[in-house]
Amino acid sequence: MSSAGLDVFDDTIQKTNIWLKEIMEEIGPDRQRAYHALRAVLQTVRDRLTIDEAAHLAAQLPLMVRGIFFEGWRPAENPTKERSRDAFVAQVDERLKFIRPIDPEDAIRAVFKVLQHRVTGGEIEDVKRMLPQDLQPLWPQGV
Repeated sequence: MSSAGLDVFDDTIQKTNIWLKEIMEEIGPDRQRAYHALRAVLQTVRDRLTIDEAAHLAAQLPLMVRGIFFEGWRPAENPTKERSRDAFVAQVDERLKFIRPIDPEDAIRAVFKVLQHRVTGGEIEDVKRMLPQDLQPLWPQGV
């Protein structure tokens, strides 16, 4: 029998831990910071997507990460009208303000790298098209 009693829970815990480990490889070996980076960036991305696109992206996230993605979501308020890199980075920074300092662009790069690695290329391209164009340099190149 699995440790949680249900394979679906064990699977999502394992996948979420892999995502956090990949983020820690970029920003340092602190799981709390990795979790907060994942949460801050995913929710900032979510707020800039249409409802349909948010649902498409969420469908490719591990169940536990999907919960983080949708936590506190107010679909009627999205997508946000703000479309600049500065506003995106500022929103991530705001969501990271209660943890040990982390450069918001480092957090964005780390989470974008995991997304690029773990989500299908077509879906990533759809997400990129919905985000500010000047965020493109924060995505991994040549992956």
